[in-house]
Amino acid sequence: MLPIKVISFKNPMKKIVYLFVLLLSFSSCDDGELTLESFNFEDVDIQDCDDENSYLIFKTKKDELLLVSLSKENYEAAFNNVPESVTTPREYPINSTNQVIYRKYTGTVSKTTVCSVIPVSSPTVSKEWGATGGTIRVQTTVIPDPSVSFVRYNHNITFLNVNFASTDNSFSFESYLYGDYEIRE
Repeated sequence: MLPIKVISFKNPMKKIVYLFVLLLSFSSCDDGELTLESFNFEDVDIQDCDDENSYLIFKTKKDELLLVSLSKENYEAAFNNVPESVTTPREYPINSTNQVIYRKYTGTVSKTTVCSVIPVSSPTVSKEWGATGGTIRVQTTVIPDPSVSFVRYNHNITFLNVNFASTDNSFSFESYLYGDYEIRE
């Protein structure tokens, strides 16, 4: 059996020091920074701004936003100028013109928050993570419906090898299913 060492508190100064050390060991520090390792927009529909000059698609969930902003050319190639038989997915690099951004807001974010010509004053962005690389993959399927005169397309969007970074932390996805974006002609 191992001997147990008993700490002697005969000296009052030792008592204070041990008590102080004990209190420090149980206390924690919260600097108020938001740490994020992932997010989940799985059950949220993709929205757009209903503006032919907007090349944004996004998902909102309470105080969170996951936004894709493509260049005009890539947006039109991905969603507007789709041939009727599409078998090969189209891929677009995530860079300064094709951006993926995750934002946390101070309140509930809505379509109005994202699409306003004059930026809304509230809620405000409390934290932002931008994708620093990776690929946006769009796989399109035609949705046949002989009873209607228009054609519908379903665009399945996935992010590949994407890393999100903020000023104080980052997180990555090898593959993240953004979801289905349906357009009709």
